[in-house]
Amino acid sequence: MSEVLSTAAFDERIATREAKIGIVGLGYAGLPLAMAFAEAGFDVTGVDLSAERVLAIREHRSYLVDVPAQRYRGLDARLQATTDYAAVSELDALTICVPTPLSKTRSPDLSYIVSAAESVAANLRPGQLVVLQSTTYPGTTEEIVLPILQQSGGEVGSDFFLGYAPERVDPGNKQWTIRNTPKLVAGVTPECRRRTELLYREIVDTIVPTSSPMVAETAKVHENTFRAVNIALANELALMCDRLGISAWEVIEAAATKPFAFLPHFPGPGLGGDCIPIVPHYLAWRLREYGYSAQLIEAAHEINARMPLYVVQKVADALNEVSRPIKGSRILLLGMAYKADVHDTRESPSFEVMRQLLQRGGEIVFCDPWVPWVELDDARHETLEWNADTVSSADCLVVLTPHREFLERPLWDSAQLIVDTRNIVPPETSARVTRI
Repeated sequence: MSEVLSTAAFDERIATREAKIGIVGLGYAGLPLAMAFAEAGFDVTGVDLSAERVLAIREHRSYLVDVPAQRYRGLDARLQATTDYAAVSELDALTICVPTPLSKTRSPDLSYIVSAAESVAANLRPGQLVVLQSTTYPGTTEEIVLPILQQSGGEVGSDFFLGYAPERVDPGNKQWTIRNTPKLVAGVTPECRRRTELLYREIVDTIVPTSSPMVAETAKVHENTFRAVNIALANELALMCDRLGISAWEVIEAAATKPFAFLPHFPGPGLGGDCIPIVPHYLAWRLREYGYSAQLIEAAHEINARMPLYVVQKVADALNEVSRPIKGSRILLLGMAYKADVHDTRESPSFEVMRQLLQRGGEIVFCDPWVPWVELDDARHETLEWNADTVSSADCLVVLTPHREFLERPLWDSAQLIVDTRNIVPPETSARVTRI
């Protein structure tokens, strides 16, 4: 490798905003990160194999709820995008933000990370800082990414620097942003961590250094596992309260009045998004190599995965009370996105609810102001407009995603029958309401 950018030179380039920053992967985590660095005054190059995403950035078009088109204003030419990894050779620091999905056997698919790391390694610049941000299993940074980068002929901590700084993005959350959400950082060597800290201090108020990449990787996985397990507990509470004939929502709200040692989680139709339903399996998979069975993670998965079927049974029971079967009934699903006010449908439980109701012969339609259409089992379904006619024409309305539009323009009185999985329908509505 040619001459390495010295510590003093690297620090000065960061401090003066002369450092050129790269983001590999311009999805839900990568694009907001690229915007944050550009807004802080750095020249940023985004690398993504999607020509559609690259074109959208070049034309200042929004494709994420957290990056509306107006955020491009005032950036001048500071944010660039390309599909060509050759741009990596011009960067001082870059962050890898590619996805890590699960395979059908619930094992981590690291093909995106491996491919990105190999492409970076082929264009690695002396003294470059590479930070992995993708959520993954403990050990990935040092066992997978590091050996790939070392193939360039350099040594970590001297010729190049490698850190890990997991993302904590919550799409659509206006309260907690990249700036005010504490950032975990780690490095393969002390200097790797120091440079990673230095980089992220430019866009994050609070940096939390950890002793190793594996600690940071495990902390990120634990955060999502905490959510998955507690949501499973809330879902199981809903199942138990259903048998007891009481409201799980009232139970949770009563318990939440305790000012310590309780954090309320609420039931729903299942888990969605690319983190909470998936990430806990990274840890469970990894621990199998150590002869350990993560029983709580597996149990939580089973409970959460069964919730769509529970919702379908609630629909069947509600229709039965008015002497109608699912077969032939027109059922309107409210919301196909996995959470409110985003267009992200990854792992959304609404799809399984739709699939099960279709298999039972229902005439299934949906309304989602954020999702214009969905494809399910090779069939395309278009969204319907949220209006009184759409609601009144359905034999049953199923609330799956609590989008703000449904709350701000309530049309519950136009419905004949409602199955509410989110507890958003007011009790005074004239429709018949079944809640989970």
